[in-house]
Amino acid sequence: MSTISTHVLDTALGRPAADVAIALEQQTAEGWLPVAKGITNADGRITAFTPEVLTPGHYRLTAEIGDYFATSGRETLYVSAQIDFRIPGTGSHYHLPFLISPWSWSTYRGS
Repeated sequence: MSTISTHVLDTALGRPAADVAIALEQQTAEGWLPVAKGITNADGRITAFTPEVLTPGHYRLTAEIGDYFATSGRETLYVSAQIDFRIPGTGSHYHLPFLISPWSWSTYRGS
């Protein structure tokens, strides 16, 4: 079983992105099913995304970055940012941050 956390950093402003809505979904034979939803804290983090550990499978995290930028009156090219990933085995922690700006976004596997 595995756990997941995320962190959203606004690279244009050089600070954490608070109040970003993020959804975690898992792909099943029936399609994408919701697993958890959360909102980043003042430090831009969701440290314990699910109360339960995750089984191996295909998942995606979707951050509503368009809403985040709109709140501060900034235009953005992207409505959302999505990390589509696989958890191959059990027992690992996956920290998947979003680095966002109004013109781009990226990710990496953190620790």
